[in-house]
Amino acid sequence: MKEITVDDVEYAARLARLELTDEEKKSMTAQVRDVLNYVAKLNELNTDDVEPTAHVLPIKNVWRPDRREESLKADDVLGMAPKTHNGMLRVPRVLE
Repeated sequence: MKEITVDDVEYAARLARLELTDEEKKSMTAQVRDVLNYVAKLNELNTDDVEPTAHVLPIKNVWRPDRREESLKADDVLGMAPKTHNGMLRVPRVLE
């Protein structure tokens, strides 16, 4: 495995558009190195007889029963809106 250097951390920070101080770069280099060393240690484990799982605990979804219910009336919804225009909800512009 390649040894993680400050240059690697600087490269990743640049990609993430992060500005790190020299102290943060040193700290992050050590932290990333520790994480990767731990992952390498985990890779040494024999998992041949371990069945793949999606979750560590046996869980199942709990769904509510489908029920047909009355929909909200358009006038009621428009009455709750802070702003409306010509029978529609008025929202702030998101595109220039």
